[in-house]
Amino acid sequence: MKLACERPDGLGRSLSQWDCAELARQLEDESVVETISAQTVRRILWHHKLKPWRWHMWLTPNRPRDAAFYAAVTELIDLYTRPLGEDEVVLSVDEKTSLQPRPRKHPTKPAQPGNQANLVEHEYGRAGALQLFAAFDTRSGSVYGQCYARKRQHEFIAFLAHVEERIPTTVKIIHLVCDNLKVHSGRQVQEWLQKHPRFRFHFTPVHCSWMNQVEQWFSILQRKRFRIADFASVDDLRAKMDQFIAEWNQHAHPFNWTTKSVAKVMAKAPREMAA
Repeated sequence: MKLACERPDGLGRSLSQWDCAELARQLEDESVVETISAQTVRRILWHHKLKPWRWHMWLTPNRPRDAAFYAAVTELIDLYTRPLGEDEVVLSVDEKTSLQPRPRKHPTKPAQPGNQANLVEHEYGRAGALQLFAAFDTRSGSVYGQCYARKRQHEFIAFLAHVEERIPTTVKIIHLVCDNLKVHSGRQVQEWLQKHPRFRFHFTPVHCSWMNQVEQWFSILQRKRFRIADFASVDDLRAKMDQFIAEWNQHAHPFNWTTKSVAKVMAKAPREMAA
């Protein structure tokens, strides 16, 4: 067990992590036992609920989880859960970048009886890339989306203008939830906002992308539209994205965020910080 809880590099082995066969070999090389099988090692590790061949990423916050952090989180949760006035909406905004058409050298073949899987040609061409700017309405689930060749303040301002055109003038306050990238908060954007007072920005804390609901929608988009990427060109990709958004909006639904569900997530933060 002591061996399984140490990094292989520290013992002079060029391995990123242990597996049962390598642990068995190491035990024999160190004469801990005369002989032991990988299956025996696996049973011992299973008894102690230890799986050194698995890994998870974690992050040490470069900013403290202090009062300002919890105040920002509380503000966003209030936006997501409180009853809204008839004159306000809350939109979660972000970009899904580097969407590549990847045209295949042979057409993708649909699933057939006796061969249940779709068949996708391994080789593909390169035909540029697009950046999707999207805004998810947290109450209706409707999505506003536009594709651009680049991701700059210029394109972000064009997208904000696109959103403003589609939101009725009876809505006096458009709350936007987004991250702190310069694309969202630079000088050009600030100058534009001074002329468009309906927009009010709310920024997520650093390393809290999970608080931006459009990320949940991006996950759906990835599964349903980009698991097989075989668009003929960037124009085809743009058209298919517009179609996907239009079809989504026909059956749009919001995500079920509650103060109780968020509290369960936030309850972990002090323990992680203390650790």
